[in-house]
Amino acid sequence: MSQASTAGAVILARIREALRVPAPPPQMRSHATEQAAAAGPGGLTILPADVARPWLPDGGDTPEERVAILTENLRRLKAEVHRAADLAAAADLVATFAADRGWRRVAWHGHETVEPLAIRLGCDTYRVDDRQFDKDALEACDAGITACEAAVAQTGSILVSSGSCGGRALSILPHVHVVILPAVAVAGTLADALDLVRARHASRLPSMLSFITGPSRTGDIERILVLGAHGPRELIVVLVG
Repeated sequence: MSQASTAGAVILARIREALRVPAPPPQMRSHATEQAAAAGPGGLTILPADVARPWLPDGGDTPEERVAILTENLRRLKAEVHRAADLAAAADLVATFAADRGWRRVAWHGHETVEPLAIRLGCDTYRVDDRQFDKDALEACDAGITACEAAVAQTGSILVSSGSCGGRALSILPHVHVVILPAVAVAGTLADALDLVRARHASRLPSMLSFITGPSRTGDIERILVLGAHGPRELIVVLVG
């Protein structure tokens, strides 16, 4: 049997298996090996947890560990992380950002964790609704404030949705993205974060889910890292609680 036909048999076997067997977590499934390929459709195996887990970044076992790992990963990604005891303290903190950094206009959306901050900014604001906004006006804003669905300690990622950030543009077009993150929404792994979304929305999932991992960046030109290439050049996470 040729190498191409062997690979094809493995792919088809995986498709048949996926249709009849509930899938384990992604890290638990082994890659196709020469031995599995030689064994045919019955050669697909599941790695035990104690074998697969060491290959994954640590997400933390307790809330304190998860927050510490998330904070370190965000800082490595060149994002800012600030702590606030409650939403009132977060509002004071973001108002200080606006004053110190000379923000003239800040975009926001109607969310229970965002609105208390927007009304205390002390500068011009622009409210964005899911389907009604002016793209040029939004892009001209110095910063945009959004909520989020969760954060992933394992990768330092922020999980946003069309529902948690006022559509698809507010987290992308302004030059600075400010995320209001409740400490209870810090998950250890990508799977844990998606479980939080499923628990919150049940069968009515948002139309868009996106993981934001640090400020927008590119290294395409001579492998020189440039921030703000295709989106916000700054990511500020305010961890509340």
